[in-house]
Amino acid sequence: MDQPFRDRLAAACALLALALGVGALVMNRVDLGITFSYDGTVIRIASVAERSPAAAEGFAAGMIVISLNRDQLVWMPQYIYPECPPDGCSELPPDPTIEPAVPTPVKLDVGTLSAILAAPIRELQAVREADYLSASPENNNWIYIGRDYLNDLSRSAFALLAGVAIFGLGAWWLALGRAGESLRPLAIPLAGATAMPLLLAPANATWATMAILTAGVLLPFGIAPLGLALASRIEDPEVRGVARAAAVACTAGAMLLALGRGLVLPPNGSVDLVWGVTTGSIALIPGLAAAVRMRAPDAAAGPGGRGLVQSAELGAAGATPLVALATVPGAFPLLWPLSLWLAAILAAGRFTIRPLARLAARATLQRDLIVAATEAERARVAADIHDDALQELTLLVRRLDDAGDVEGADIARTVSDRLRAICGDLRLPILDDLGVGPALDWLVLRIERLAGGEVRLERSDGTRLPPDVELGIFRVAQEALGNAVKHGQPPIVVRYRATDAGASLSIDDAGAGIAPDAAAKAELDGRFGLLNMQQRAEQIGAILDIKRWPGGGTHVALEWRPR
Repeated sequence: MDQPFRDRLAAACALLALALGVGALVMNRVDLGITFSYDGTVIRIASVAERSPAAAEGFAAGMIVISLNRDQLVWMPQYIYPECPPDGCSELPPDPTIEPAVPTPVKLDVGTLSAILAAPIRELQAVREADYLSASPENNNWIYIGRDYLNDLSRSAFALLAGVAIFGLGAWWLALGRAGESLRPLAIPLAGATAMPLLLAPANATWATMAILTAGVLLPFGIAPLGLALASRIEDPEVRGVARAAAVACTAGAMLLALGRGLVLPPNGSVDLVWGVTTGSIALIPGLAAAVRMRAPDAAAGPGGRGLVQSAELGAAGATPLVALATVPGAFPLLWPLSLWLAAILAAGRFTIRPLARLAARATLQRDLIVAATEAERARVAADIHDDALQELTLLVRRLDDAGDVEGADIARTVSDRLRAICGDLRLPILDDLGVGPALDWLVLRIERLAGGEVRLERSDGTRLPPDVELGIFRVAQEALGNAVKHGQPPIVVRYRATDAGASLSIDDAGAGIAPDAAAKAELDGRFGLLNMQQRAEQIGAILDIKRWPGGGTHVALEWRPR
């Protein structure tokens, strides 16, 4: 699924949610799941839907309605206390009377009765028939709706307006790159996924079965484009496939749960919780996976410490829809959970993440400058040796040959050969011309003369890598082989493999193995070989692993994947 299609799908879902929310506000009806019947004397509750506010409040079929929207339908027995005269009672007041003695229905004409029953329910009092027949001032086992559900529907208009603002302004803000370059391609899916729970708030506030079912199915479907977009940001193909599968599975599971809790499953808060977590996981799982998988290669790539910022941005983007789902407009009139979350993201980005990213950028820049300066110095030294010392040695060899000094000429040739080898080591023309594989062949042949034992190369390099990557891999191999000769023992095995999917390098020796604190001690002693290897790996975005085998021997492994 490409980005334009994801954007269109996310926008269509958000607009459909907006239409559903506006339609609920225009209809201005709340279905409490209750119907009435009139037997000529009293109004009774004819039926109560199983998954409805009325059922949650405790109403049941057969109850007798006492009052509806503050219109008294039945006068129940109650104590009537006689009033004292204005100047006060001169003696104890008489005992109160009970009026009426038995429940007395109010006589209503047909028009008034029809108007009362047709009005939206704002307040309802009812009593079971057994309690109705035995009613007394002390027996007030009435059940009532004290919550104004119609007012909840009106208040959901604020959530709808907030959703419109989040979708419109949020998509615009993200598309401009103000929230970070990594979020720009996610502008419409992220804004839509965050806004949809608020856009659908009026539909859920109606308590109408079809509205709730539609909202429950549409919401996961609307978050799915964000989950797929976040999954596409994962570098590793296998992890990317797993994240996509998780997003699709969570979407399907949430849609099925929405249908089940509306049609089949009994009312249960645990079911609602599972549905919410499953729906939020559509974006949360790919978002966390993208943040973790991007951190290692991108933290060292490019200016500005983008890896650290992108990891935080993608992780926050994946969690935002879950926070929006937890923001219930009726329970949080000012949308506090989502508001606090967005404020926390802005504050963290400004005062924590981006300052750390700037520090990481400076460290990365300094590392790159050091590596570049090192290579430049190598090239300068090689040029000086080649242009000065080697030229003079060549002339000296000719003069010694002409003078008949064979021994002196041989010594001069030996020094000249050593200097040429040093120049080749510094400038690496074989690396530039033929690639890492042949350069490693040349390096292994040189190292084997110094190792005093077997140094073997196993390579499979069917493709050339970018020049900076080839240089970084070779320098790591050069340093690792030097350490193997100094601190390890033969046999030394070098393995190199390069394909279109990436490259890997490993060097193993048969020595005692590297100590856990070797890197720290080396730096204290002024030896920076391990640090140089790590800097080379970070510069090309590779992963370097140096460890000791349980049976002895040091293992150096480098893994590089193209970005």
